Amino acid sequence: MGSDPSSTERPDTRGDRSARSDPSTGRPGRRPARRLRESDVTVVDKGMMRRAVGGMVVGNTMEWYDVGVYGYLAVTMGRVFLPTAEPGVQVLFSLGVFAATYIARPLGGIVFGRLGDRIGRQKVLATTLIMMAASTVLIGALPDFALIGVAAPVLLVVLKLLQGFSTGGEYAGATTFITEYAPDRRRGFFASFLDLGSYMGFALGASVVTVLQIVLGEQTMTAWGWRLPFLLAGVIGVVAVYFRLRIEESPVFQATQAAQEASTEARADAEGRPATVFAMVRQYWRPIVIAVMLVAASNTVGYALTSYMPTYLTDSLGYSAVDGTLLTIPVLVLLALMLPVTGRLSDRLGRRTVMWIGAATTIVLVLPAFMLIGHGEQWSTLLGLALLALMTALWVSNQAASLPALFPTSTRYGGMGFAYNIAIAVFGGTTPLIVQALLDATGDELAPAYFLMATSVLGAVGVFCMKESSQRPLPGSMPAVETSDEARELVRTQDTNPHLDLGDLPFGAVDAATPVPAGEPGR
Repeated sequence: MGSDPSSTERPDTRGDRSARSDPSTGRPGRRPARRLRESDVTVVDKGMMRRAVGGMVVGNTMEWYDVGVYGYLAVTMGRVFLPTAEPGVQVLFSLGVFAATYIARPLGGIVFGRLGDRIGRQKVLATTLIMMAASTVLIGALPDFALIGVAAPVLLVVLKLLQGFSTGGEYAGATTFITEYAPDRRRGFFASFLDLGSYMGFALGASVVTVLQIVLGEQTMTAWGWRLPFLLAGVIGVVAVYFRLRIEESPVFQATQAAQEASTEARADAEGRPATVFAMVRQYWRPIVIAVMLVAASNTVGYALTSYMPTYLTDSLGYSAVDGTLLTIPVLVLLALMLPVTGRLSDRLGRRTVMWIGAATTIVLVLPAFMLIGHGEQWSTLLGLALLALMTALWVSNQAASLPALFPTSTRYGGMGFAYNIAIAVFGGTTPLIVQALLDATGDELAPAYFLMATSVLGAVGVFCMKESSQRPLPGSMPAVETSDEARELVRTQDTNPHLDLGDLPFGAVDAATPVPAGEPGR
């Protein structure tokens, strides 16, 4: 690189905004190593982008299909695996097993996250998907209490823990993968499809359960019909694995790996990656805490709507299992369709703005929502559920794009896997159990609403502390665009672009991996 004067001469930064300040924080920016060149900018392969989104969405659909099936069979599963207990104990047992799944998720997030940062996202995501599908199918084949006694609920817990371990690496890896593929200006839109797949998977699981409940009846469902939705997961899993194996590794990770192979300095940086989880927490404690707060807010609202409402409608409000499911399925479809809209909105207005709206909407409207649901009429229940869906859309649509942007490429999968799954273990899968316990302890039908208000206040603190990431390159990555024309425009306007901070771009690693010919534009 000695022949490249731009790598040794100090650039003229008199018109360079990034040398003066960071618009999202107001703090002075770092002086850039050199100018941005057109060859520095990643032009996204649209076909591969669509394949990446499809492969991640179908995997997340598989994960949430199981969540939906178990959530809507919670009462039935309690009867099957703890038939001698009181109905209230059966419900608490079933919700407790659901919560136990999330105990294993942090460990899965740590193990698969660190593997994903070392050997690649695609390989690890194929592994997590196979494990998820296998554990779900095995639940469908599990002997019940009548056949093997107390061993049945024990084995159910073991399989749900295995399922939780595998899903611990799924969402963090899928969001990392999509955000590393997506162009900067549309990252919120593309990433939101991941959660669209989640809620469509949940709706699919709920629909399958509902059809079986109508066709088979309650007695047959308890006898053997409950197995069918879990066994169907095997078919969905095969399709999902096929799509996922056809995806190439993310370009951002490939670029990082190439830089580490080509540059002694980059290899030293990679070797300086936190060696242990404790070292990672010490180094990245601030983004980890922010991520936990954001996930706490978004997922308590989301899980209250998806995993708790079926039980609440049947156990507390007296709806039949079929009616409770039929009331929530259209709301889940509405929620799924809202996610790309609010994701695109975050690309235009900013992630922080949309999440501020989500926090305010939850704090103001969650009490009226639960009052409407508790009113007991079908129209009021639907309206209350729709309000919960709006709150969920505003929070969740930003999650997949915002969380990966808190961490650099070298530790993105591991850092997000740890933070996300810790938050999910505490605030996500336990939400149905917590709100049911609050109802039982207080007798107040609005107790769940107060819990959701509190977590949204916590999420608002996280929004206040986070840095805006909309339309900006991911930390440790060069800009990504959709067309060559957009790349040329980005280079031309690099001094005045409010979304580009040259001082944050990894020029050294890029120069080490890709020598630039003399006369390249952007010197």
